[in-house]
Amino acid sequence: MNDLMKAYELCRDVTEENGKTYALATRLLPWRRRLAIWALYAWARCIDDYVDLDDGSVSPVRDAEAVEQRVQALNEALHQTLHDGSVPESVLTEFGEKEHHILAATAHTLREWSISTELTDAFLESMLMDIPGTGGHVSHFRTWEQLDSYMWGSAAVIGLEVLPILGTRASVSRDDAAPYAAELGRAFQVTNFLRDVSEDLQRDRVYLPLDEWEAFGVDEDRLRYCHVHGCADARVRSAIAHFIAVNQSMYRTAEKGIDMLAVPSRQAIRTARVLYSDILDEIVKANYDVFAGRAVVPQLRKMEVAVPNGAAGMLLWIAGRPQKRLRALTAQTK
Repeated sequence: MNDLMKAYELCRDVTEENGKTYALATRLLPWRRRLAIWALYAWARCIDDYVDLDDGSVSPVRDAEAVEQRVQALNEALHQTLHDGSVPESVLTEFGEKEHHILAATAHTLREWSISTELTDAFLESMLMDIPGTGGHVSHFRTWEQLDSYMWGSAAVIGLEVLPILGTRASVSRDDAAPYAAELGRAFQVTNFLRDVSEDLQRDRVYLPLDEWEAFGVDEDRLRYCHVHGCADARVRSAIAHFIAVNQSMYRTAEKGIDMLAVPSRQAIRTARVLYSDILDEIVKANYDVFAGRAVVPQLRKMEVAVPNGAAGMLLWIAGRPQKRLRALTAQTK
């Protein structure tokens, strides 16, 4: 158990270092749920770090093939860990201690919360699309439909993975909440795409649909011109305003699902939802210029949202414990 806790603590460190908004939201959850969210985030981050190829010192094709093989090997090791009950020793020698710990915590989380590996496999399929030089690589998306096929594995399944951990109200089934959990995952990722337009261009990626950009008279050359000069022009600003409106609509759709969650998960996810959509507000404040600098939500604003939500969530959770114990006792005496 000490080794497992060490694994979860490493996952916590990965979450706090790379996903500050998510890390803040997890602090509003009970300990056991918090551990599980850390593990799933660390697993997703581990795979994502492998597929972000920025080192030009190696032949792109050979490098891509090696990365694809390593990512596939990590996923196979996850399946083997779930089957055998322990992480294969080969992970330590082929990858390292960090990956060994993340695999241990992730497999434990999948078992504890009955999360299907179909979801982790779908995530892997989308991540493989990000590797240049491979057969399935896609760096530019023409339509929302094409992007949605990517976001199913890269974002929607994340919402479905965390849903069993968060839990729903007694009157709500997980199946009822699932579409909204998937939509919130998509909404978070579209916000990432908006915030990272300039950074993604450096990696030769344009996630937001080209058809939508072109409706505002924006092509990839114009985006690259804005990136080089560190300033968006009027057409780009108009397109960004449009994408923000689409993204805000996604958050409004997902909001119904947040109300379906149990406490204190409801308050934790609402915190993440508000703070993540605040990134859009920061882009608006910058006059829709995603090339002038990365949109960041101020720390004071994070505290203004997290503290009252956290307090309300914990009070409601504590208040609900006696009723749960009474229901359990009543059930035992029937």
